[in-house]
Amino acid sequence: MSLVTRTSFPSNLFGALVAAVTHAHTLEGLTRPLLELLQRVTGLESTYLTRLDAAEGTLCVLYARNTDRLSIPEGLSTPWEATLCKRALDEARFYTDDVGGHWGDCEVARALGVVTYLSAPVRGKGGELFGTLCAASDERKPLPDAATHVLGLFAYLISQQVDRERLLAALHQANQSLASTALTDAITQLPNRRALLDDMQQRLASLPEDQALIVAFIDLDEFKPINDRFGHEAGDQFLQTVAKRLRRMLRDGDVAARMGGDEFVVLAVEQRAKADEAAAALSRRLESATRGRFKLDAALVDYEGASVGVVVAEPGCSNAQALLNRADAAMEAIKQTRKHTSALPTVPAVRTIITRYEWPVID
Repeated sequence: MSLVTRTSFPSNLFGALVAAVTHAHTLEGLTRPLLELLQRVTGLESTYLTRLDAAEGTLCVLYARNTDRLSIPEGLSTPWEATLCKRALDEARFYTDDVGGHWGDCEVARALGVVTYLSAPVRGKGGELFGTLCAASDERKPLPDAATHVLGLFAYLISQQVDRERLLAALHQANQSLASTALTDAITQLPNRRALLDDMQQRLASLPEDQALIVAFIDLDEFKPINDRFGHEAGDQFLQTVAKRLRRMLRDGDVAARMGGDEFVVLAVEQRAKADEAAAALSRRLESATRGRFKLDAALVDYEGASVGVVVAEPGCSNAQALLNRADAAMEAIKQTRKHTSALPTVPAVRTIITRYEWPVID
């Protein structure tokens, strides 16, 4: 169907069309006034827009404008193979005033009482079928002059709106993906430093007075020898396994993030009266989670665990970076204690590296 020009469009409806197109921002906002105009142009009692779900094999009525004489209900879903729309496309017969004579076996048309039928395909930019724009009557009616051209124009306008909304949806999804990537560590898929600080700041601003934010700063001691001996791929596997272990020990509402390098942070919220006790328990859980045998492609690594510094935000604390710095300092103190403890004066964090897989491993 060719596009209609202004000269072929009924002059008394041209202004209404311009208004509909100008003020429409959504598919529904465009379609409903077009259905009203199509009803006026064709003189048919029902006008409606359908959408094809090719995967399900169904055709659904999205929007409809009806009279008391004939009603095509919105939401009506019919098997695609059983529709007038498919038969019209297959036979290139887009208008008939004798539905019963041409398609008498169409149960849907018979049940709805459709006698005169007019349709045009609505296709996307790539030619894929979105659905159909239709008009129908319960009695035999001739097709008015220009009705076919008007129908084709309206189908085209709707297809343009469909493509526009699909493009906007794709752009929105891409923007969300970029935003998520900007806040996610690529190796471990944990939140990164930026996401962590944003989360901390929001929690500090919104926590009730009887609750406290606990911050645990984790440093993977002797991570560099793993990278140096087995390569960065093995180092990445080690970091990924650490991240997986941290996720397993988190409670509801806890957050684990990677600061970068060999540093991680865990956030937890606890009743202020129990915060110190909870902080000590969190420290023990984190030390346990990072200790043990790690299976890498290049080797099995017996790891003595990370240095963990845990602090509790003081009442009124509102500076996320300052709180993070306190946790970092607490971690450094633990690290120095581990280095200089008299009990283990020379034991490194990576105590044993085993290159033969002879023992069961728990990741």
